[in-house]
Amino acid sequence: MQPIALDLDGFTDLPAGLFASVCTSLQAFALPPGHQPVALPPGFALQRLGGGDLARYRTLFRAAGAPWLWFTRLTWSDDRLAGVIGDDRVEAFALAGPAGDSGLLELDWRNEGDVELVYLALVPGVIGKGLGRALLDLAMTEAFGRGATRFFLRTTSLDHPGALDFYRRAGLTAYRRQLFVTGDPRLSGVLPRHAAPQIPLIDPQGEA
Repeated sequence: MQPIALDLDGFTDLPAGLFASVCTSLQAFALPPGHQPVALPPGFALQRLGGGDLARYRTLFRAAGAPWLWFTRLTWSDDRLAGVIGDDRVEAFALAGPAGDSGLLELDWRNEGDVELVYLALVPGVIGKGLGRALLDLAMTEAFGRGATRFFLRTTSLDHPGALDFYRRAGLTAYRRQLFVTGDPRLSGVLPRHAAPQIPLIDPQGEA
């Protein structure tokens, strides 16, 4: 792949087959003032996933992440994925509900003092029911309750349109912005071509 000359004061053309998103990092150093705990609705519970749960993890990652073109974990080998979610310092959970797995929550505790919210995602059918707010609150409460000094995460412009505001309302503050450029996973077959129809597929072969 040829290097891309980035124009820092204007438009930059991307070769067909690539897309770019703006990644915003947010952080908090304590629970917001006047914090009130938010519980999961009845019938929902978190179930820990480990290195032996790769199929369940991937199925949930695909169901919750494909609408926003999440794909990286789908390209990992079994050994690599098991090495991460099987690490005692990484906590991955399936949100189990009345209709089956409904969400994914993953926290990374490997850097002392920091807790990273790696993934928080819901399957399309349960978005808008307050589950995301409950998961984020549980994650932040757990992090600071166990002595974390910083809680942080990244969200991109390809995520749910309300994601950035959702995190800011929870008390997180933006501190970094990055441009993320990658090949379209729908062209490589990692995700189906019909995934994330709100993000146009530009095929190098001219077949969208």
